[in-house]
Amino acid sequence: MTFGVLVFDGAEELDFVGPWEMLRVWSKYVGGPERCLIVAEQARPVTCAKGLSVNPDVTIADCPQLDWLLIPGGEGTRREVDNPPLTRFVAEQAAGARAMLSVCTGSFVLHAAGLLGGRRATTHWGSLGRLRELGDVTVVEERFVRDGDIWTSAGVSAGIDLMLAFIAEEAGAETAGKVQFYAEYYPLDCRYGDAAEAPEAPAYLRAGSKAGSA
Repeated sequence: MTFGVLVFDGAEELDFVGPWEMLRVWSKYVGGPERCLIVAEQARPVTCAKGLSVNPDVTIADCPQLDWLLIPGGEGTRREVDNPPLTRFVAEQAAGARAMLSVCTGSFVLHAAGLLGGRRATTHWGSLGRLRELGDVTVVEERFVRDGDIWTSAGVSAGIDLMLAFIAEEAGAETAGKVQFYAEYYPLDCRYGDAAEAPEAPAYLRAGSKAGSA
């Protein structure tokens, strides 16, 4: 089984590095996918939103059929939604994949590839309005949302929760628990300041907390 993570210039680092950590723990120590690949359009280092440089394993031209593909968000998605080679790659991979996942504004790439129409989905709190404006997506303000074989998450750190829930669905709660324990991912129930009370805060913050929606 092969899991791919798509990267592009301007991708938000934690959008994919957080899920990648959970994925590789699953793969290396708890019987997860045999292959985990970083995929990019070109065979060159990718410069992410905060300056991290990433070397892809394969390009979209030579990438094998993936069982799962995760797409991060970041400012680069505003460009990539109008990049036919990349959106075509996403659509073609989806035709043979078991599931497609996005973090943050990666949901807009899924939509550009024709995969979100008529679905429930979420994105970064700052782009919830844009997602609604697409007109054919039911926007759910939760940490992550699953609609059949499409998984989407809120912004940045939410990708870690998405990946753990995905692992639990694919391999069982015990396996996800081992990954969580290895990574010592047990966030404190603590909020600093009052930023989470802002009017634009997503519903899951205002309501307290829901793990996600299936």
